[in-house]
Amino acid sequence: MGLGSQCGRLWCCCSTQLLLLTVAPWISCGKAVSSLQPVTVHCQEAQLVVIVHRDLFGTGRLIKATDLSLGPAACPYTSLNAAENTVIFEAGLHECGSTLQMTPDFLIYSTSLYYNPSPARNSVIQRTNPAVVPIECHYPRKDNVSSKAIKPTWVPFSSTISAEEQLDFSLRLMNDDWSTERPSSAFQLGDVMHIQADVRTGNHVALRLFVDSCVATLTPDRASSPQYAIIDFNGCLIDGRSDDTSSAFLSLRPRQDSLRFMVDVFRFAGDARDLSYITCHLKVTAVDQAPDPLNKACSFNKASNVWTPVEGTRDICSCCETGLCGVSGGQNFMAIGFPHTGDLSVKEADVMVGPLLILATHGLPRNFPEDQREAMKLVTQGI
Repeated sequence: MGLGSQCGRLWCCCSTQLLLLTVAPWISCGKAVSSLQPVTVHCQEAQLVVIVHRDLFGTGRLIKATDLSLGPAACPYTSLNAAENTVIFEAGLHECGSTLQMTPDFLIYSTSLYYNPSPARNSVIQRTNPAVVPIECHYPRKDNVSSKAIKPTWVPFSSTISAEEQLDFSLRLMNDDWSTERPSSAFQLGDVMHIQADVRTGNHVALRLFVDSCVATLTPDRASSPQYAIIDFNGCLIDGRSDDTSSAFLSLRPRQDSLRFMVDVFRFAGDARDLSYITCHLKVTAVDQAPDPLNKACSFNKASNVWTPVEGTRDICSCCETGLCGVSGGQNFMAIGFPHTGDLSVKEADVMVGPLLILATHGLPRNFPEDQREAMKLVTQGI
């Protein structure tokens, strides 16, 4: 089945400046803030094409093509256009270390364009800052936009039952009243993130969703350093244990296959980078399975100084203080899955939300360029 591109934006972040870049295929989605398009992305059926103008910062000084690379795998450029002063990257959607995120409506392939300026020959100084441009290609999951015919596949009913094992997990930023998905991923310190986890069950039996863990990092790699645990110990929202936060799960679910939680916005101390990522490990159990220390959603209630679960008895949260949630009476709990039926097949997935743009203050520096100040206003308004 073919895929088609969808609306989105690019961020170009340096240590001292922020530039909003509008992607050519997405101009119709919103008003362009500048006629300059230093980076253009074409999201094709099986690959993405990134075209970078060598006047990346709009200063008239051309950067070196060899200082550019694509993705965590640092893929080099594929060709140059001397007449246009552009550098072209062509890569498959799964190449160069790109990551895939699934939402109920879209497949989102994420990667980054890296600019690492090399010093001039026989020089120990450099005159430009490094830059990272996160790139996303959004593809609808429901529509067929390919010109190729789809060959139907008929399967017996027994095979359809096995398809119940395929579960679609998603993680979304929501607006303050939870009514719609948040149009912007830009936040300021003092804001609260509203995050909703969902699983699309299809023909599966009724399931209950849990957020097993969530970790914040400065790169899409959840194992990178530094990192900060928001949820840990099989469903303990430990960020809410800190004195200066109100982070918590919502006590009422919209559905059993959906779970909401709020997190006070934060930055990594001592790091100038403004972008961060949150990766959560989601899992499900049968809805008739009682929550237990391995399958729970617990928040810390500061008023009563106790951990409280979204559902289930309060004792399942007692291990949140010790972190020993995989042990009870000296014996390990049964593996994640459906212990009442003996089916230990794991129903789980890692899902990421980001990049998140975290601003240090509610204002911008006085020397912030006016055109970029206007771009920032559009960003924070979700335009």
